[in-house]
Amino acid sequence: MGIGDLADGVARSIESLGNSVSAALFEPVVRLGVTGLSRAGKTVFITSLVANLMDRGRMPGLIAANNGSIRAAWLQPQPDDTVPRFDYESHLAALTGPAPHWPEGTKAVSELRLSFLIQPTGILGALRGPRKLHLDIVDYPGEWLLDLALLDQSFEQWSEATLARMAARPLGPEYLAALATTDTTAPFGEPVAQALAAAFTAHLQAASKAGLADCSPGRFLLPGELAGSPVLTFAPMFRPDAAPRGSLWREMARRFAAYKAHVVRPFFRDHFAHIDRQVVLLDALGAIHAGPQAVEDMRRAMAEILSAFRPGRSGRLARLIGLKRIDRILFVATKADHLHHSQHSQLTAIMQAMLREARDRADFAGARTEALAIAALRTTTEETLSHNGAPLDAVRGTLASGRQAAFYPGALPNDPAHLLTPARQGAAKWLDSDYAMMDFRPAQIQLKPGVGPPHIRLDRAAEFLLGDKL
Repeated sequence: MGIGDLADGVARSIESLGNSVSAALFEPVVRLGVTGLSRAGKTVFITSLVANLMDRGRMPGLIAANNGSIRAAWLQPQPDDTVPRFDYESHLAALTGPAPHWPEGTKAVSELRLSFLIQPTGILGALRGPRKLHLDIVDYPGEWLLDLALLDQSFEQWSEATLARMAARPLGPEYLAALATTDTTAPFGEPVAQALAAAFTAHLQAASKAGLADCSPGRFLLPGELAGSPVLTFAPMFRPDAAPRGSLWREMARRFAAYKAHVVRPFFRDHFAHIDRQVVLLDALGAIHAGPQAVEDMRRAMAEILSAFRPGRSGRLARLIGLKRIDRILFVATKADHLHHSQHSQLTAIMQAMLREARDRADFAGARTEALAIAALRTTTEETLSHNGAPLDAVRGTLASGRQAAFYPGALPNDPAHLLTPARQGAAKWLDSDYAMMDFRPAQIQLKPGVGPPHIRLDRAAEFLLGDKL
């Protein structure tokens, strides 16, 4: 490299730093991370949030929309050219088109930039004139986030913990039986490794389908471009008394280390470490329906996810140079429209109790936290039925078959301990209640100008996450 090239590089670096400082001071950027485990509703949440921030007729709980501070909101090209764009237009068309249906879920990282023109309020606001604020929404699978806990574990530690819980999980005994017939001290053979990895992956997929949350490594469920690669061809093993060089156990341990080095660490460095605000979406109703084990598993998984966050307030200089810390975390119980509004407070209380340990940890570190029960897209209407001469609060919606149905999922307890205690104690099923779930498809809607899709408490979620910036 010549001196001229070096000088040009230094000049570009200084110019880039100047642009970053200028943008941070005059056109600030808020990076909002949206995550959650499969079927929690990340894609629908982002699509409806953006639509309702652009057309704010249904956002009375967002103060800046209610008082007119937001003069305009529009989409812009995302600043990161190497990350796929969140396909907002296609997802919105799927939800609000003539044949509404659920869009395809999150399978990789994607981003979207929404920009605001804001008129500050108050006496000084009229003198300052409008300003710009950019919201960069980062969508990423919660399964990948669970992998951050692997960074502090050796292959032996991870294997021991994973194998200990497999016996009680779907297809876990089958994997353990296959492992029992495998000589882990024998010279490494790719077919043996592939067979074990396939059996382990089948176990993770079955556990996830059964509603269990702690199913890592996450890339085994959502491999993307890594499907079939050696970095995803490993599985947990009991440590033998002696593991010769070149043995199956040694190679599995090496691939586990490679997974952490080439998959987990880059994700943390390139995406997660630069988030300002965070939303964690939970399908709490789905876990309750699946049973006590799924509820306890979700509670522990969310504690692990929160342990990966770096909550707390970052200083101004740290924000300018990119050393960010998450200062607001919102826990969201999705699909509140599957319940009559009379049970929404119980759903929120259950979620707050489920995440108590992790939430207290975040609060202690200085981050503000909140828990809400919401529906990013309302798919049902409420009605009261008569059952054995008594009123029954239910919801009505359209099933996947196209048939209309009224639905009562069961009464959630007023005291969350009635669910969490048997879950912690390892109960096989709920003793006194059964909780049902129904798959509703999006209802047909006709959006008026200036009005976004119908929702439940999405405006309150936006106020907590962005209200101070708007």
